[in-house]
Amino acid sequence: MTDEAATIPNKPEISFDEFAKVDLRVATVVTAELHPNADKLLKLQLDDGSGTPRQICAGVKAYYAPEDLIGKQVVIVANLAPRTIRGEESRGMMLAASNAPKGEGGERDVVAVTLLSQLETGSIVS
Repeated sequence: MTDEAATIPNKPEISFDEFAKVDLRVATVVTAELHPNADKLLKLQLDDGSGTPRQICAGVKAYYAPEDLIGKQVVIVANLAPRTIRGEESRGMMLAASNAPKGEGGERDVVAVTLLSQLETGSIVS
């Protein structure tokens, strides 16, 4: 752990019941492309095990080329309400770790949360 990561402020404490509402799942990136209307986003098509493709817009363009994510298993928030981001629907959120707060300028590393071993898509993360 670097000193830089130690300076990131904590978010407010939540109860276990609040955390239990978050549905974290394993998904496999099927396709990834540049978002047509955003400089920092990639548009990902995911297999989340549901049988219906899932699209997520992820702010990782500065850290990953689209082709580097294809076939990777990532962790997503599956029950996040859909929203439209720059004209594209995003149905969830891909989790990523960072060594600095978002939007504070300066150097920032961002790493997608992935699995060490393959697991069935749709598997529960707990």
